[in-house]
Amino acid sequence: MDDNLFPTKIESKSKSKSVQELVMNNELEPPGNYFYEDGVNGVLDSSLPLLEMPVIDIGRLTSPSTSREEIEKLHSALISCGCFMSINHGITGVFLDQVRSVTAQFFALPMEEKLKYSRAADSTEGYGNDMILSEDQILDWTDRLYHIVSPEDKRQLQLWPEKPEIFREILQEYTTKLKVIVEVVLKAMARSLNLEENCFLDKYGEKKALMMARFNFFPPCPRPDRSLGQKPHADGSAITIVLQDKEVEGLQFLNDDQWFRVPVQLPHALLINVGDHIEVMSNGFFKSPVHRVVTNSERERTSVAVFCTPDPDNDIEPVDGVVSETRPRLYKKMQDYQSKYFQYYQKGRRPIESVKI
Repeated sequence: MDDNLFPTKIESKSKSKSVQELVMNNELEPPGNYFYEDGVNGVLDSSLPLLEMPVIDIGRLTSPSTSREEIEKLHSALISCGCFMSINHGITGVFLDQVRSVTAQFFALPMEEKLKYSRAADSTEGYGNDMILSEDQILDWTDRLYHIVSPEDKRQLQLWPEKPEIFREILQEYTTKLKVIVEVVLKAMARSLNLEENCFLDKYGEKKALMMARFNFFPPCPRPDRSLGQKPHADGSAITIVLQDKEVEGLQFLNDDQWFRVPVQLPHALLINVGDHIEVMSNGFFKSPVHRVVTNSERERTSVAVFCTPDPDNDIEPVDGVVSETRPRLYKKMQDYQSKYFQYYQKGRRPIESVKI
């Protein structure tokens, strides 16, 4: 792929209005830059099949008596669809509901309060929506609040909301709990490929690994058949951990060229999916799944995605044990993949194509 298509420096031309403002103005049609002219078949269609989402018990992954069986289930899940629902993960349903609550409370604040935390035009961090990188870019029908949580010296606390009052405390506690899950899952992924259990975790680099939280708000859309909450993409993370809306569907995964709806019947499960970094480290045994978010014309939807991304100073390449004469190396060495991810995303392209051999 020609990397010159995507400038190293992001040149953002302007910032668009929030989607909430468009809804408040009673727009009958999405503005042109939210509009897919040919349609996207993205409307929340109950006729689409539900993804048979594998369910993995995180507690069983660490138990000597049950880990092998559960690791085999994990391997099957990651080979088949690249994602799973995690249960028994150590975070109570009451606390997960608090995370959902502060998310909803923030997006319900008056616009002038939310705008105090607006992202800069050339940054993803803070409150807002898509960067505008080109005249012909189609924007996602969503507003976001996006924060780097760790390493702590990367935080921009001036962009962390002070309302609701417990927002910062909840975000800190939530991501601290998730770090435990990340370690367990990365070790189990390695063991599922009969690798040394720390090989993914060492490349991830716990102390300087990036953890980024994105709070998503998808207002009702007047033309869900012509707009998407999020365009099709795969994540640039090692793994992504998603807390879904308890009641409203919207997330969909592409599997065998068919879109599947992601169920919301397990409200206290966390959805975990593979990102591009693990696809590379596993030499393609585990694929980073393409997914999108659709909207509907009647109900708003929220979610919280936490992206767990390796230390940007670490070189990422297939680890020892996944390259052989029968399975040659499929990916080049890469570093600081995240720096180019957003440019590719807004172009509807996958940056992982640029590192394939």
